[in-house]
Amino acid sequence: MTTKTVAYAVEKMIHQTADNPSPKHKYFQKVVNRYPFFRKFPSYLRRAAIADAIGIVSSFQSRYYEWQSGIRKHRAARPPRLTAMCKTYPALYKGQQVKYGLNYQTVDIKVWSGTDWVWLNNIKINHTGLSRHLIDGNEIQSPALVVNKNKCQLSMPVQIKKVDREDSDFVCSVDMGINNAATASIVGRNGTVKARKFINPARDIDRRNQRRMMIRKKSSQTSNLTKQKLPTGFCKGLYRKSANINLEISRKVMRGIVELAKTHNVKVIVFENLSGWKAKAGRKGSLQKQKFHLWCHCKIVELTQQRWNELGGKVVFVNPKYTSAYAFDGSGKVRRSKINYSLAVFKNGKQYNADLSASYNIGARYWYSLIVEDKHFSRVYARSAGFANVGKSSNDTLRTPVTLDTLRNLMVS
Repeated sequence: MTTKTVAYAVEKMIHQTADNPSPKHKYFQKVVNRYPFFRKFPSYLRRAAIADAIGIVSSFQSRYYEWQSGIRKHRAARPPRLTAMCKTYPALYKGQQVKYGLNYQTVDIKVWSGTDWVWLNNIKINHTGLSRHLIDGNEIQSPALVVNKNKCQLSMPVQIKKVDREDSDFVCSVDMGINNAATASIVGRNGTVKARKFINPARDIDRRNQRRMMIRKKSSQTSNLTKQKLPTGFCKGLYRKSANINLEISRKVMRGIVELAKTHNVKVIVFENLSGWKAKAGRKGSLQKQKFHLWCHCKIVELTQQRWNELGGKVVFVNPKYTSAYAFDGSGKVRRSKINYSLAVFKNGKQYNADLSASYNIGARYWYSLIVEDKHFSRVYARSAGFANVGKSSNDTLRTPVTLDTLRNLMVS
């Protein structure tokens, strides 16, 4: 049975009508007789509640059957429990429970007053996110009224019209760093660098670090006094604020990258594949270790991927090996300044920003692999880029790291 037919079947078991005078279960009818205003309960909300319950029970059964068949996280895993209260919110159907004003500036919502279903009219909409509902081709779906202790929010899902950006001879290559959150460059197929941008929300980073320093100080004082491990939930408010600021940093960096890519009409944004990366520097509990721990590169990549795919673009990942270690001009390995680690000194004596040089090399590595079908990507990168016949052997793989100079020389030859 489909979800719709199952909902109707369950409704027939409980709801008494002229066509269904004797339902199987009488409990619902007893409630209606005791509270007559239940008769005004909208049928579409009742069916939404039934569909919700079916989904909860179906999910529990699937998890329980898996547990019975031995698919468990560990041998002693307990069986799953049926959770009845999942705090879900039913959809408000257009015309029945929600009506939109001119240009979606206001909304009317039908609610339960305690004695009757009434309309709340001309509720002003204060914030509409990215205004996706106003874009031609996008279609608003049935919204949901999300209620918590502090406020009510109208969640308005929008079905996005699929778009496809035109191919370009330029890509936006991004180097994720510690000193600068992101350094982006527009790198061309022939090795031309058209634009560059440093993205570093320093004010938010300082606010986040201040809270982490407060946590460090409080934990040190508490440990010295109690001589015990810190209790569960220690400084949870500061941890929550710090995590929220880190999320805002990720969003600001994402917006900066997307704006640069949109300005120069590129289709592809190139990142280094840093999934699974772990910092080796810094001893446990040190500020340097904490700095690496707070690095939100994965969240930035995730948000950029979501937003750029929505805008019709594509996100590609390249091998991160030696992108920062080698100079973009082909002069060889760089030496980092001991005073300013962001400053790279090339073998020919030239001084340049290390993150900027790395962003050039990331873009060059993408174009080189695309032109030559080089195995300098790993097998995973090559398959994602659409390269065929990529084997496990690396005998014919280019040993010298690809830099911007390598791409330029390739185009000249």
